[in-house]
Amino acid sequence: MKGDRESLRAGRVNGRRKDLARGPVEGPAKRPKRRRALLVVPVLLGLLAGCAQDPGGADPDTRQGAAQDQGRGTSPKPPAASAPAPGTPTPAGTLLVADFGGDTVTFMDPERGPFASVEVGTAPYGLTVGADGRAWVATAEGVAVVDTRTRESLGRIPYRTETGPVTDGEYRGGGMGIALAPDGKRLYIGVNVPGGAGVLEVVDTASRRVVDTVPVGRRPFDVDVSRDGREVYATNHDSFDVTAVRTDGLDARRFEVAPYGTEGGLGSWLKPHYAAVREDGRLLLPFEGERLAVLDPRTGRVTIERMTADTHQHGAALTPDGTLLAVGTGPIGSAEGDASLTIRAKDGRERVVPLEGPHEDVAVSRDGRTAYVTGGFTRDGYWDGITVVGLADGDTRRLPGGSRPLGIAVL
Repeated sequence: MKGDRESLRAGRVNGRRKDLARGPVEGPAKRPKRRRALLVVPVLLGLLAGCAQDPGGADPDTRQGAAQDQGRGTSPKPPAASAPAPGTPTPAGTLLVADFGGDTVTFMDPERGPFASVEVGTAPYGLTVGADGRAWVATAEGVAVVDTRTRESLGRIPYRTETGPVTDGEYRGGGMGIALAPDGKRLYIGVNVPGGAGVLEVVDTASRRVVDTVPVGRRPFDVDVSRDGREVYATNHDSFDVTAVRTDGLDARRFEVAPYGTEGGLGSWLKPHYAAVREDGRLLLPFEGERLAVLDPRTGRVTIERMTADTHQHGAALTPDGTLLAVGTGPIGSAEGDASLTIRAKDGRERVVPLEGPHEDVAVSRDGRTAYVTGGFTRDGYWDGITVVGLADGDTRRLPGGSRPLGIAVL
C-alpha cells in the first residue's frame, strides 16, 4: 500500500503532475476554475475549514451569507405537484429527501416537485427505506421513523451515544450515514461525536431500540451493508478509513483508504466520503475525480483506478447494471473541475455530465435510466432542489424542492 501511494504521489494524473510533497491542505471552499491555491504558512492549517473537522467548532452555516443564495437554483418552477388524497398511498417512484437545512423529509414527484413533508428532527442527513415502506432517517436528535405510504411520523429512536448539544450544520453531532440490513431486521447508523471517534449504532427494527454500539472512525459520512448482510462498512471521513464490522459478532477491522496519503490530517481535503458496494463485495470510493479506490474487505487491499472528472467527489451509487455514479461538488482542494456527475461503466469508461453548482448525494430510478442528485451540499453553494439526469443522453433538469436536501431514496 505504501509503495502504491508513493508512486501515485510522484506520478502524473490526467496528464499533469500532482505535487503532493507540500501536503494536501484544506483550502477555501471554492476557487476560480483552473487556479491552484498555494499555502505557504503552515499555521494556516489550524484556521482553515471545509471537509475537515471544524477547528473552531463553529457552524460554517453562520459564515455563508449571500453566497448561499447565489448557489441556489434559478430554473423556472414546474407546476406544483398535487398531494395524494388522504388515505391514498404514496405513488411508487416518489422521491424522498432529507432536509438537512430544516427538520423534515420532503416527498417529491420526480416530474413536478414537492407535495408533502413530515417533521423528523434537527438536520436530517442520511435516510434509507425498507420493503415495508418505513423510512429511517438519521437526524441530530435520533433516528426518525416515517411511514412513507401514509406520510406519517412513527416517532424517533434516541441514540445511545452522547453527542453533545443538538445543533445543525456540517459538523453537528448525531447520525450521518445509515443503512438497513437486507432482511430489514437491523438498522446501522454512523453517529458523529464532535471532536472524537464515531460510533456505529445497531437498531432492532422490530422493537425500535438501540441494541449494540461499535466504535468506528471520525465522522462516518456513509454506512453500507454487504449484499449478503454479513458485514457493515462505515466510511469515516476524518480518519481516512473504512471500518468493516461483522454483523454476527460485531468484530471490527480498520482499513486505511487514503490514495493521496494522510498528510495534512484534519486539514486535508483528500479524504473518503461515500462508498458503493460492488457485486463482487468490493467497495468503490471516488476521490477528486482522479482516483477510484477499490477496497477488498476480505484482504484489506486497496487498488487505484483512474478517473477523469477532476472534481471534489462526494456521493456514490450503483445502477442495477453496475454502472457507478459519482457526484462531483466542484473545484475544491486539489480538484479544479466544476460540479458534475460521473457515469462510469463497469469497464472503466466514463462520461462526465456537468451540473449547475455543488451537489451531495445520488439515487437511481428502479429501471436504471435516471439519476436524482441532491443539491443540499454539506458546504457553501448548496441549493434547495435536485438535478434529474438522464443516464442515456446526459440531459439534465433542475427540480426545486426540499430544504438543503442531502440523503435521497426512490420509493
